[in-house]
Amino acid sequence: MSNDVAYLDNILTYQANTPFLYGCHNFYPQEGTALPFEFFEKCSQRFKRQGIRTAAFITSQVGEIGPRDINDGLPTLEMHRHLPVDVAAKHLFATDLIDDVIIGNAYASEEELEALGKIDRYQTVFAIEFVPEVNEVERQIVLNEQHVRRGDITNQVIRSTEVRKKYKNVDNPVHDASFEFQVGDVVIGNDQFGKYKNELQVVLEPHSDSRKNKVGTIREEELILLPFIHPWSKFKFIEK
Repeated sequence: MSNDVAYLDNILTYQANTPFLYGCHNFYPQEGTALPFEFFEKCSQRFKRQGIRTAAFITSQVGEIGPRDINDGLPTLEMHRHLPVDVAAKHLFATDLIDDVIIGNAYASEEELEALGKIDRYQTVFAIEFVPEVNEVERQIVLNEQHVRRGDITNQVIRSTEVRKKYKNVDNPVHDASFEFQVGDVVIGNDQFGKYKNELQVVLEPHSDSRKNKVGTIREEELILLPFIHPWSKFKFIEK
């Protein structure tokens, strides 16, 4: 899969039984030699357009065994080489281009396998680190609700608007609202925000608004997942 050539089309012209065809990307033991994301997308789309099941590799951060005498990890994507396995796997699933994720090197740790086993491949689950001043209502909104990005999107934030209806009569005093919010910050409308009180937003562009409380920040490694929260995408949070 990792070469942008038309051999799949050639195979299909011979009336191959597509349910029995599988595509798998290569892995790259040498630092700096794995695929760039845009090229990975182009190659993968060739197979997905034909309904072929696909696979790609991620790398354990503790595994030391590979098929070559050089082992700088075994990812398909260069951007995944130093990422935790769960973040790399979340990213591959979020692209909607990869069906199966394989750890390329051996041996993954119990912690890595446990983290992979907890992944929800059907929606993105962000790890959030709360600010000290977060209140119990905000924690409930973040952790206990199913979030969906509003369909009429904006570039500045990801809006989860349904939660504000449920919590419209619940007070939410101002805190952590007097500075510029950064990409990956999670904010919730406070008591000064009128009908938008208790609406949850994920910041995509830096901006300031004292009617919003910063309640936490998404794990830095997971910021690469934000572009895959599309109109009507579901997403959730867990506490880091």
